[in-house]
Amino acid sequence: MSSYDLVIIGGGPGGYNCAIRAGQLGLNTAIVEKRGKLGGTCLNVGCIPSKALLHASEYYEAARKTFPAMGVNFTNLSVDLARMQNQKEDAVDGLTKGVEFLMKKNKVDYIKGEGKIVAPGRVQVGSQTLETKNIVIATGSVPAELKGVDFDEERIVSSTGGLALSKIPGKLIVIGAGYIGLELGSVWRRLGAEVTVVEFLDRITPTMDGEISNHFHRILKKQGMLFELGQKVTGVEKTRNSLKVTIEPAQGGQGRVLEADIVLVSIGRKPYTQGLGLEGVGVRLDQRGFIETDHFQTNVAGVYAIGDCTPGPMLAHKAEEEGAAVAQIIAGQWGHVNYDVIPGVVYTYPEAAGVGKTEEELKAAGIAYKVGKFNFAANSRARTNHETEGMVKILEDEKTKRVIGAHMIGVGVGEMIGEICVAMEFGASAEDIARTCHAHPTMTEAIREAAKGVDGWTMQA
Repeated sequence: MSSYDLVIIGGGPGGYNCAIRAGQLGLNTAIVEKRGKLGGTCLNVGCIPSKALLHASEYYEAARKTFPAMGVNFTNLSVDLARMQNQKEDAVDGLTKGVEFLMKKNKVDYIKGEGKIVAPGRVQVGSQTLETKNIVIATGSVPAELKGVDFDEERIVSSTGGLALSKIPGKLIVIGAGYIGLELGSVWRRLGAEVTVVEFLDRITPTMDGEISNHFHRILKKQGMLFELGQKVTGVEKTRNSLKVTIEPAQGGQGRVLEADIVLVSIGRKPYTQGLGLEGVGVRLDQRGFIETDHFQTNVAGVYAIGDCTPGPMLAHKAEEEGAAVAQIIAGQWGHVNYDVIPGVVYTYPEAAGVGKTEEELKAAGIAYKVGKFNFAANSRARTNHETEGMVKILEDEKTKRVIGAHMIGVGVGEMIGEICVAMEFGASAEDIARTCHAHPTMTEAIREAAKGVDGWTMQA
């Protein structure tokens, strides 16, 4: 029987960051992962492989549509999908090995297998029993199923299957207009598929700032993506040569049938807590199956939970923050996550990014605010790069003079949103950002101009 200060169940971003920080703090730590590779969904079948395909497909579309206008000519452009998939797997493989090396470097025992809590302070992995003072559950989430539409990961696929297609579909139907569906839909549209997105609500990306969401919708339509909003999928019939997807108005009405080669179901994710032995030790779940916590602590002493298996945004970087924080708490130090400054990014082209409150949230809460906006069409670098789609919006609390939200759509805004996160952590006003010198010409000048716009002195015509 092995004895530890901390055993972590789950080797995704939350789990492995928790393990690294715990090791740095001198805790005798083990991490248990049943996949056989560390990194979780994000690294193995999520954020990282999707970015590899997004990046490659962006190059292909740029070569087709943008290069000639810039005087770059070529012949015989084509897609080698097998090679594109291989470079994706190479990136994943290198990163998973890197995470495993970090376990060794920080003296964390990596135990392959399925962990089950058999008693407070005791985790069973196969025939091995781990005694531990503390347990952190970091088991993440899995794709949510649509009732009556079962995944086969060949023709009806989750995000996992959607990343591994061996052939570019002629027609792809994406069920769900959230971040994951739009990203994967973008990949296959750029590579040549006709992509139709079916969404139950009357808008895409429903948690996004409304103005940015509407702008985003217009851009994706202009690029050729088709949308069926306010529609629900009632069934998918498999035939020999196609899939027949029946949809009808969400509020009721006459149904229609759409045909597809591949159907990607992307209606969200659900917490993964099966087989953990939670009922046996009394760990409480909420009605949706998430583990209830109070500052990461469950209702059972010495058992903590972080990441996607707990309520809140299902984002790898949120789990990472929680992993480091809970490790510090267990080590007797200060640990905290500022949930008001958790950015979200959609890695389409152009990207959409946001942090903090949306205008809709501020209006609903009755908070008086000021807004500044700047369009990339007026940004010098954007114009020279032929990347003028999009805008930056900054929201400031009228009473406290603090930036409480920022929302952007444009090329590279997933990187740019970090500037706003730092500003918000330091309690900056829009004027603080506006009076900070930004290099010229850069895309980030749009942030400064939007901040200036809060007080009415932007340079925009």
